[in-house]
Amino acid sequence: MARGEWVSLRGAGVFGLACAFELARRGLRVRVIEAARVGAGASGGTVGALAPHVPEHWNPKKQFQLESLLMAEAFWAEVAQVGGRDPGYARLGRIQPLADAAAVARARERAAGAEAHWAGAARWRVARAEEFAFAPLSPTGLVVHDTLTARASPRAAGAALAAAITALGGEIVIGAGEEIGPVIHATGWQGLAELSAAFGKPLGTGVKGQSALLRHDAGAVPQIYAESVHIVPHADGTVAIGSTSERDFDAPGTPDEQLDTLIEKARALCPALAGAEVVDRWAGVRPRARSRAPMLGPWPGRPGHFIANGGFKIGFGMAPKVAQVMADLVLEGRDTIPEGFRVEDNL
Repeated sequence: MARGEWVSLRGAGVFGLACAFELARRGLRVRVIEAARVGAGASGGTVGALAPHVPEHWNPKKQFQLESLLMAEAFWAEVAQVGGRDPGYARLGRIQPLADAAAVARARERAAGAEAHWAGAARWRVARAEEFAFAPLSPTGLVVHDTLTARASPRAAGAALAAAITALGGEIVIGAGEEIGPVIHATGWQGLAELSAAFGKPLGTGVKGQSALLRHDAGAVPQIYAESVHIVPHADGTVAIGSTSERDFDAPGTPDEQLDTLIEKARALCPALAGAEVVDRWAGVRPRARSRAPMLGPWPGRPGHFIANGGFKIGFGMAPKVAQVMADLVLEGRDTIPEGFRVEDNL
């Protein structure tokens, strides 16, 4: 494709917006068509944990994620500079409490994996919990501290991407919109349902998640991950708590008692949050592809149409690299999609 030609994107979640921004910055004219609003689905949540998988049993998914997390600082800085809005990004790291001697030994082994696979770009170490002003309870007094993890404010990041796209001459169309040129479908869990129907087999599903924001200004400190709970301090004086993982649900967008349980668990894990006011409760459905990796590439049997879906719990962390790969494919015809990420891998 040549500069100035049109590309359309369906879906204004982080995958759709990130792809649109990358294409626009390379000289394409982009139209994002969104049925409801920017961040209407899973990308409109509150947590924003851009965290790596553990550095062991290395595979293409972990390598892709590493490259994306390392791209993120420059990516979000450019988004902010172009559109003039702050996405709330900061690479501040993460701490995880260690429950017993076996967990400490495993963490030390993983430090060697991080040294090998992260190649000096970030650290994974065992540290004393008392080193950190905002810390969870730890039975051993020890935590894992990694310097790769970052955070972004999901809603602010979506607004920042939309502003940057508009600043580059792109369009954000809410409601019905006409497609122009090739089309990238980044339509979340509903899109996975449509794909499953089109191919007559389950290619993915939606998993409900619930999260909350508590009013507590922890400052610029590492986030916490403990007992499957993310505790993420944001720059606006809030701390995000997330999230549940619900395969079966009746009310996709309605928070319920499971969120109350999650909040109480977070308060128990991190005593600094004991009296913090809950200022936001959120529920939404995250798209989980059958392969558990993002689903990227041409739509089989539908020329000129492409798929970027399945971000699930790692969409914001994967978005910079997903945008790069999809732009390479659509604009240049260059296929750099890794093993396990292709649409065909889910068929």
